[in-house]
Amino acid sequence: MSEIALFFSAFLAATILPFSSEVAFVLAIENDMPILNALLSASSGNVLAIILNYFLGLLLYEKTKTKLLSSSMGTKAYTYGHKYGYYALILSWLPIIGDPLTLVAGLVRLKFVWFVLIAGSLRVLRYYFLSEIF
Repeated sequence: MSEIALFFSAFLAATILPFSSEVAFVLAIENDMPILNALLSASSGNVLAIILNYFLGLLLYEKTKTKLLSSSMGTKAYTYGHKYGYYALILSWLPIIGDPLTLVAGLVRLKFVWFVLIAGSLRVLRYYFLSEIF
């Protein structure tokens, strides 16, 4: 597997597509890709994809703002998103729930720098720990 293929598999896996970049990452390492190359390829693809998710969330905010804030439940959800959003990002590395959390981070307009620092570093750490196991 090439670095470009690993990059795109990690990118696609961080979208809402049901895809596992961890399998591709481990296969790349087992097929003698240098660990540093695998880490850089997978991490950069994954982090760029969560940044895309964040900005899609920002775009969704403009389209859903009125509807979201017109109900008490929507207002409460938005308030909770602001209050606990950074803590929720700690779970953003997890399969299934992590990628939607990165979209919601944009939707509730969490600070971009903190978003990248928290969610991005956790994505990189996930690959790092996988590289230590295999």
